[in-house]
Amino acid sequence: ALLGAAAFSASADDARIEAAIASLVPGAKIDSIAESQVPGFFQVVLQGQVVYVSADGKYLIQGSVFDIASKTDLTETARASIRRNALAAVGPEQRIIFKAPDEKYAVTVFTDIDCGYCRRLHQEIPEYNKRGISIEYLWFPRAGVGSDAYDKAVSVWCAPDRNKALTDAKAGREVPKKTCYNPVAKDYELGQKINVTGTPAVYTVEGTQLGGYLPPEQMLQRLNAGAAR
Repeated sequence: ALLGAAAFSASADDARIEAAIASLVPGAKIDSIAESQVPGFFQVVLQGQVVYVSADGKYLIQGSVFDIASKTDLTETARASIRRNALAAVGPEQRIIFKAPDEKYAVTVFTDIDCGYCRRLHQEIPEYNKRGISIEYLWFPRAGVGSDAYDKAVSVWCAPDRNKALTDAKAGREVPKKTCYNPVAKDYELGQKINVTGTPAVYTVEGTQLGGYLPPEQMLQRLNAGAAR
């Protein structure tokens, strides 16, 4: 009976929260609802974004919640978990990988062919690889699906040697136009879901965003620091 009461209570809370969100954002997709560490509030993942909604459905808080005692950003921890799960679902067959011979770390990089810092990062691939960092690319043409950058990404993906074509494109060399079945739109949609706002966007396998462009030695230091934690 107690289990039934708990299930009913959770269902009632969910219904209130769903109704509250629907009144603010009609048609919004709720990914999950879970109890949060903030008393009286539930953590809601709303189209990839983390928000907090009161159990009575009256209040919604959008922003970061910090645990003062542990000095932990609880919201960023939740975001990292969302990113980790989303990125783990993308296999190597959907990536263009520049693998380190002695791999210590692998990072996912959302890239746009025409972005200056993306090109700078790519020029330094040998230095990342030398430090044991594999670079695994996904696409994020910032101007969106159907843009010139999108078309270039498709041509790279459809080239006989994707790694060489990507290097050529980032060096400003023209890649022959091609079309084929490709993951570019899917990558772009994933980037939007996990809130990629610029390129390059670099993520660890744990879902932590390292930032944008980082020089090879600085990226290694950040990865080592994360592993130590």
